Amino acid sequence: MISGPADMIALGLFSFCGGLIDAAVGGGGLILLPALIHALPEYALSTVFGTNKVAVWVAAVTSIGTYLKKVNIVWRILLPTALSAFVFAYFGAMSVASIPKDSMQIVVFILLIVMAVYTFHKKDLGLSHRKVEANGRNIAKGVAFGGLIGFYDGLFGPGSGSFLIFLFIRGFGFDFLNASVSAKLVNLGAFTAALLFFIPSGHVLWKVSALIAVCNVLGALTGVYLALRLGSQFIRVLFLTLLLFLISRMGFTMLLV
Repeated sequence: MISGPADMIALGLFSFCGGLIDAAVGGGGLILLPALIHALPEYALSTVFGTNKVAVWVAAVTSIGTYLKKVNIVWRILLPTALSAFVFAYFGAMSVASIPKDSMQIVVFILLIVMAVYTFHKKDLGLSHRKVEANGRNIAKGVAFGGLIGFYDGLFGPGSGSFLIFLFIRGFGFDFLNASVSAKLVNLGAFTAALLFFIPSGHVLWKVSALIAVCNVLGALTGVYLALRLGSQFIRVLFLTLLLFLISRMGFTMLLV
């Protein structure tokens, strides 16, 4: 268990930073999860993941609630997309043992590089928002996006929010702000599916979850404020920074194996 006040303060700080990044552009788990693994070495990874999921679920609900007052959501597309992510995240979790993680990591690493290069070179990508019709074609496209990312999130996870933001921008013509909020709604479905496994299985340390949830929520509210105040250009820069961080981290991990 966390040994003292210094560890609690450090974990709270990491949780705040994770919530800020996650609320603005996704990927907060890249900050908080390693901190949790370091702080709770005696617990199984499933318990660390479950403890983290409770906190990020609470923060996601908080940030989405704030965004909904300012951003118009295309509910007829987003609700089927989130439901698809919910269902396929469960199947992804069931498939963990059958798909080699090393192969998955290489594929994801390449896709992240392609996304980063494409976003960097397309200077106007995600800076304007196109009105999307909630027709059958777009709903089907959303369900496909949700199923694909939901399955990946249940199976592997890193970068799922970034992939969703990219798909919403390229697939629907959203700007970065709308894509980020939409990705959060879909990820909420995947988080909920994961918690339906973690909570009944006893893989949650509730006291630790309460601490990091409070700090995560404070960070999320800060991230929402910055995103709404500074807009899509700010989120684009943050998105590219996150991609570069994720590429560097994954590349370093693969070199060590």
